[in-house]
Amino acid sequence: MATKGNTSVNKGIPAVKDAFVVIVKTEWNAHIIQKLEAGAKKILKQQGIRYKVITVPGAFEIPFAVKNHYTYCKELPDAYITLATVIRGDTPHFDYVCKAITDGVLQLNLSLDTPVIFGVLTVENEQQAIERIGGKHGHKGEEAAITAIKMIALNRKLK
Repeated sequence: MATKGNTSVNKGIPAVKDAFVVIVKTEWNAHIIQKLEAGAKKILKQQGIRYKVITVPGAFEIPFAVKNHYTYCKELPDAYITLATVIRGDTPHFDYVCKAITDGVLQLNLSLDTPVIFGVLTVENEQQAIERIGGKHGHKGEEAAITAIKMIALNRKLK
């Protein structure tokens, strides 16, 4: 999802019936997250997919929320979408958080029967984030929702 060059992302969105998606988003960088979330919701609504939103303090907490939701929820979702924005600062904190969220989502995808979509922006500065919420690099919130729909269809087909 690094460039707008993936022109096939919006093509061939499969129709999925009775789908339910959980969006797990962070509080950090709320002005960017709100736009990522709005893009994801727009696509889900267009496709008639129900969704629920869970908010966590930061990106580091996303895998915990997904794992516990999956373990204890009454209605299992067909996919999770993770939304966060990690912006590089002056310390190695950026590297630790990016590795943790990436590894966490990977582990969830390897251990759960439900796809977990990586809608996390890991950028050098705020301008790069803005370019990814409807700017020259497309809309990563919309792309995350499209990916979720495609993975729901694939998961259903494989089962």
